[in-house]
Amino acid sequence: MINSNRVVSVTRTDLLSLYATMLVADGVSSIAKVSAGDPGVFVVSSGSGNKIADEPVKSFDFATGVSSMTLYFVPAFDFEGFKVQGVKVTTAGADVDPDAATLYTATLSSGDVTIEKIGL
Repeated sequence: MINSNRVVSVTRTDLLSLYATMLVADGVSSIAKVSAGDPGVFVVSSGSGNKIADEPVKSFDFATGVSSMTLYFVPAFDFEGFKVQGVKVTTAGADVDPDAATLYTATLSSGDVTIEKIGL
């Protein structure tokens, strides 16, 4: 804690908004949010670049029309994984701990999804 006598509370914002602000401050360019259709179920059929899921992810489908993207996400407690064009894929990289708090990236490139844990 920087100054225990003058604590600035983080209760005025949510964790995902805080993560997004920190990413922009760290130089992540052009980050945009993506929203789920059903709670935690994302299907993104267009766009590329840097995205952040606006709620914990249960499942995420990089549908037809998406060939590359970096998704910043927090996994839901009932996290199921990723799909590419509707087909469940095995991911490479870090294992996802579905704790509804830890920030990860899922990078889609050439049909493969690579997971990276952000932070410690």
